[in-house]
Amino acid sequence: MRHIISILIENEAGALSRVAGLFSARGYNIETLSVAPTEDPTLSRMTLITRGSDEIIEQITKQLNKLIDVVKVLDLTEGAHLERELMLIKVRATGGEQRDEIKRLADIFRGRIIDVTETTFTIELTGTWDKLDGFIQVLDPALILETVRTGVAGIARGERSLRA
Repeated sequence: MRHIISILIENEAGALSRVAGLFSARGYNIETLSVAPTEDPTLSRMTLITRGSDEIIEQITKQLNKLIDVVKVLDLTEGAHLERELMLIKVRATGGEQRDEIKRLADIFRGRIIDVTETTFTIELTGTWDKLDGFIQVLDPALILETVRTGVAGIARGERSLRA
């Protein structure tokens, strides 16, 4: 099962590598990883996606809580949450009909064309990972020149929060 783990960590050198090391030492994969400082410059929020049974995720959470740099851990998938990911995708766009079709698809997926050349479009899309995957699937694979994704940013809904 896919889990979104949100970790509040001290904003210090080596904190990220210790968390990543915990995963690699136990043979767990991090599918996406996003880290940035919070409103408190001494703390960073790390959001990662991993897969595993509830027992494995519980073990990961316990191990993360033992790390000295970790302030708090929250499995966002245990409750209502919001998640978003940013994708930039560069596609080949030659000929009027092809360009019109790519513009139409970008509009359907609420994307924005942020760069245009004679032969390419670069499109910005924000949404859930399945929305972004859906956009990639409707495109002809031969048109995709480059794809860049940020990884998931997630937050719990309502009063539940990740605070020190």
